[in-house]
Amino acid sequence: MRSTFMAASVLLALHSAPGSAGPVTDFETSFSDMYASYRSSLFATNSGNAEASEKAIGGFGIKWDALTATYAATPPPQYEDDPQWGDTVASVASMVAKARDEVAAGNLPASHLTLEGVRDAFGDLHARNGIETFSDRMNAYHAQMEHILELDPGDAQAVLEQAAVLSYLADDVLGRPPAGAAVRPDYQALAEPFRASVDGFLAAARSGEPGAIKAAAGKLKVPYSKFFLTFG
Repeated sequence: MRSTFMAASVLLALHSAPGSAGPVTDFETSFSDMYASYRSSLFATNSGNAEASEKAIGGFGIKWDALTATYAATPPPQYEDDPQWGDTVASVASMVAKARDEVAAGNLPASHLTLEGVRDAFGDLHARNGIETFSDRMNAYHAQMEHILELDPGDAQAVLEQAAVLSYLADDVLGRPPAGAAVRPDYQALAEPFRASVDGFLAAARSGEPGAIKAAAGKLKVPYSKFFLTFG
């Protein structure tokens, strides 16, 4: 039985060879295209725009159906030894259908929450198989950011500790950009305010001033969301 290490090695080897093609790369290309539609759905359902949400989820559903038509019964090499592949496919399909119904019913917050589960399912899939992507690092940052937004700005020590973790995760995100992204002007235009928001929060945490901490925390979400929508 092939190890998850070997599956990850195959993935990395194919991604590092320009112009390479094969079943691993073919899947990752299709998955990346589908995931871009997923990000648009997640963003739209958090915007309060019902029409945009319906359109975005419809597009995501089409991309997901196309992906699973090819791979549901025959997973790509990096996942062919994963006993939970079928469960993951079924779970995501169920969440896509549920999110679509929730949007149709006008319940965008519920739909957004349902779609958050899709991100978790993909993250678990990668973790089980020894694979880490740029999206996984963005998601780790997102989880820490959400934790920070729940902290009491007056608890200076806890805020400082968690700000240091956030800064580390931001370094991890920016230190390994998607292939070819680092030289793109739109990547830099989104990465710079993302980095600045983290640096601003870390500086506020070091000051220990509750007002500064609250203000800096309020500036974290927008740069992250814009960065995530395009590259996450």
